Amino acid sequence: MKSIKKTCLIPTNLNNLITALSSSPKTKFSKLIQTLRFKIDDFESYANWSRKGYVRNCIVENEHFELILICWSAGQKTPIHDHGGEECWVKVIDGKLKETIYRNDENDELVAISTSVKQINQVSYMKDFMGFHRLENNSNNRSMSLHLYAKPILKCNVFDEKLKTFVCKDMIYHTIPSY
Repeated sequence: MKSIKKTCLIPTNLNNLITALSSSPKTKFSKLIQTLRFKIDDFESYANWSRKGYVRNCIVENEHFELILICWSAGQKTPIHDHGGEECWVKVIDGKLKETIYRNDENDELVAISTSVKQINQVSYMKDFMGFHRLENNSNNRSMSLHLYAKPILKCNVFDEKLKTFVCKDMIYHTIPSY
């Protein structure tokens, strides 16, 4: 008897990725986001920038997942944050991003435990048990990153630098697609 080998189709563009994510269990999300090589042009209609801060551009949100394009001007960074219990994959589309991971030490103080720089097409993964993180465009150029969350994040904990504690924050989009 011949065995039939199942092949996984690799999405070839953003629309194929959305279709694949919609029909796949979240156990396949990592492979889908890592294998796809995007062109910057795929994101032209979603890309919006601001000098005031990074811009969270919603591509798609449903009960299954959330896909956001974040546009970063030079020097912009997130606060230190968690992901409201959800899994998060970040793929660099253009430029590069510095990621710093933090944990509470034995004195319950927040300390940086690792730092890495992600280049184009590299993926970072984060889930709350791993700690907290901050992303930063520490270059002199713009950057873009695609953020995939296993389910939409409605709230997350953000570190307040002045109060030296985490506060709960409602998540917002700066832009929402018009269909």
